[in-house]
Amino acid sequence: MKKVLPPAPGESGSGDSYLPSHGNSGYRVRHYDLELDYRIVSNRLAAQARITAVATQALSRLSLDLAGFRVARVQVDGRAARFTRGVGKLHVKPAKSLPAGAEFTVEIRYVGNPSPISGNWGEIGWDELTDGALVASQPVGAPSWFPCNDHPADKASYRVTITTSSPYTVLVTGNLVAQRRSASTTTWVFDRPEPTSTYLMGVHIGRYEEVDLGGGRFPQRAALPARLRRPFARDFGRHSQMMDVLEGHFGPYPFGEYVVVVTDDPLDEPIEAQGLSVFGANLIDGRRTHERLVVHELAHQWFGNSLSVADWRHIWLNEGFATYAEWLWSEASGGVSAAGMARQWYGRMASEPADLKVADPGVDRMFDEQVYKRGALTLHALRTRIGDERFFALLRAWALEHRHGTVTTDQFTALAERASGEPLTDLFEPWLFDTRLPPLP
Repeated sequence: MKKVLPPAPGESGSGDSYLPSHGNSGYRVRHYDLELDYRIVSNRLAAQARITAVATQALSRLSLDLAGFRVARVQVDGRAARFTRGVGKLHVKPAKSLPAGAEFTVEIRYVGNPSPISGNWGEIGWDELTDGALVASQPVGAPSWFPCNDHPADKASYRVTITTSSPYTVLVTGNLVAQRRSASTTTWVFDRPEPTSTYLMGVHIGRYEEVDLGGGRFPQRAALPARLRRPFARDFGRHSQMMDVLEGHFGPYPFGEYVVVVTDDPLDEPIEAQGLSVFGANLIDGRRTHERLVVHELAHQWFGNSLSVADWRHIWLNEGFATYAEWLWSEASGGVSAAGMARQWYGRMASEPADLKVADPGVDRMFDEQVYKRGALTLHALRTRIGDERFFALLRAWALEHRHGTVTTDQFTALAERASGEPLTDLFEPWLFDTRLPPLP
């Protein structure tokens, strides 16, 4: 029988406990430079990616995540490289092996019709709108539009250049640094200097008008269809107060801008990206019906985007914190107190099956309601235990110490114990690692 050799490091996956086939070990990406030419009517994307990375060990071959597309050419350090395609993978064999610690560049030319990736959570990635396009990548959709090391812990900087038809507005998760118009097309150039996970990068194209979201020490703006301008003004009318409340609880906003995009199509849920959030037209009604989602997505800029999970099993550190931000906003804006919200949701959780570990929910239930609500209840139990002064000092320290980094549950519980000055195993063990719902403090 022929012996099957194990894959070389960097070749086939990341080893993530939930999504081991996504991402690639053996190297870390420092920077993505993406040049995209997108034809809206035909949904045709012609692109070049230049990826700067560092080998964490000797590499004779490596792989990148990429779904679909015809790859025309691959070069490593300027020399033609052999390449093959696998399911969701681009396998690359450089002309010369890469030693551990070496910085290298991979250039890929590719073309095709981008489409979402099917997975446990539906269709994820680049998607056509009725008149435009958007990207919704959490957790595995980034390879639907660019070759990447698709793991949340491999954060890099980005430069994205996109050319498309001039009547359309383009928004990318980054700072707009240049805009050049020709006879029928416009080229937009965006920089994302902060380390960013692949799933938090997005492109949004539509016939949008831009409006100001309120003053502050950094730009805050929105892009939306003209027909939604009036109801949007009410639904997002308290945005600047939300930002003040969250900065008061979590510390300074971690990016240089904040952008809200409202598509002209409906969306089941808002989409988070780094420095940017996306809402469907169905979530804008002029009655603030979905205001909790506005604050939820804003909170992700601290918890999920600046602080990104080191492994998908820690997803409660994103969703539990953003859910608790909803309760803090309710309290600050004259609604139900956080304690009242905790009582309401505890009653609902108590009436449903207790069959999930918050800190390890399993790949199929990463976005289960229990992760969100029991995660928030965990934070409220901690707040009740250590008091407001220590609790909010802890949240600010958590956001500051790990700014633009990656985090785990163990890091948070350890910091909480240092902040409180006492062991907290008796609190965290039942709330995070037991399926049974503990008593509400």
